[in-house]
Amino acid sequence: MWLKLFFLLLYFIMLFLLARIFEAVVWYETGLFATQLVDPVTLSYKKLKTILEYRGLGYSGLAEKKDVSELVEKSGELMQGELYSAIKKEREQTQAGDSSTTAFSGEMHFYELVEDTKDGIWLVQVVAQDQEAVLSQSNWRKMVLKLSHFGIRTGTFNCSNDYRSCIKRGWQRSTLIISAPQTSASKGKVMLKEYSGQYIETEHIFRWMTSHLAGRIKTVRQSAQLIEEWRSDPAHPIKMFLFTHLSQPPAFFSSLSVKFTGRIEFIFVDVRHWDNRSTLLDIGVPQSPAYILKMPEGIYHYGNSTGEFLSLAAMDTFLRSVQPEVNDLFVLSLVLINLLAWMDFFITQGATVKRFVVLIRTLGTYNSILLVSWLPVLALIQLPYLDTLSLSIHLPGSWPVD
Repeated sequence: MWLKLFFLLLYFIMLFLLARIFEAVVWYETGLFATQLVDPVTLSYKKLKTILEYRGLGYSGLAEKKDVSELVEKSGELMQGELYSAIKKEREQTQAGDSSTTAFSGEMHFYELVEDTKDGIWLVQVVAQDQEAVLSQSNWRKMVLKLSHFGIRTGTFNCSNDYRSCIKRGWQRSTLIISAPQTSASKGKVMLKEYSGQYIETEHIFRWMTSHLAGRIKTVRQSAQLIEEWRSDPAHPIKMFLFTHLSQPPAFFSSLSVKFTGRIEFIFVDVRHWDNRSTLLDIGVPQSPAYILKMPEGIYHYGNSTGEFLSLAAMDTFLRSVQPEVNDLFVLSLVLINLLAWMDFFITQGATVKRFVVLIRTLGTYNSILLVSWLPVLALIQLPYLDTLSLSIHLPGSWPVD
């Protein structure tokens, strides 16, 4: 009996130590002063460009360091942790080399990955038969690497593999295609748009993509419109506002609006030409830029806590804790079930072989019950009348709500 309790206590001690080790690693990587603000004026031109790259803002034509630092300030406050993380990722990607891209084998492969994906963004390079690609191999690698910062997937469709599909879709010449959900509704129709610009440099193509994605986000330019959007809406109970002096939202913000389609409504508030700021003060926004999450429980100012950087990964983690998807809940339940199964290994009496036999049997039983339990849940979610409903699950937390 005492031996069982000893192994059970040892099990929880190991979990506690592993959790502390992981926290120590994160603390070390982000730095002791990760939440300290950094003045962009004090940074070099190269570091400023790195920040803009990971936030998804174009800086072509800005030759002066002053203009680049002002663009960083307009997009949001810069923390020491975000600067360290961006520099580290850039160094790792430089050492790793090329990012992965998909080579489509035909029509069905293209449909399954691109058109049937309701919450993703794709850039596809179509290579017509007996023609050269729009982007050279070196420029295409640069484009793939640039888009990987924002979770945008890339692929190549060679018409020599499926010439009939290219004729059917009207791809008579080599081109670039962007794929994104057409509406803000969950499981909405995916729209394909062809690049029609004259310039084929990566910066021009990226600017075209960000403009297209920014067009999906609701834009507010007047105080009366802001008051209307700020009111509680049962159809969209959770809204993410961006108050800024930019002409369009950063790419990471636009990419997140696609990923959280049907769950969180993203709204871009352009305050460049606002003379009366009393409306912003009335709703609790004393300054801009500001990232505000509005919920039925209140509002939350994103960026005040540790790890809340202005990047795709950081804000995605934050929003998933507020509004998780079904896959997140399934993974969480799977981890908990397997942890419970491993407890039998420590509390079972007998030799080591017997314990492993019990562990394998318990793992199989628990996971089978879990999968069978999730089948009716998934079937219920996929019913047509539930397509318009979002998964409104709020996880309890200790972060403040104003």
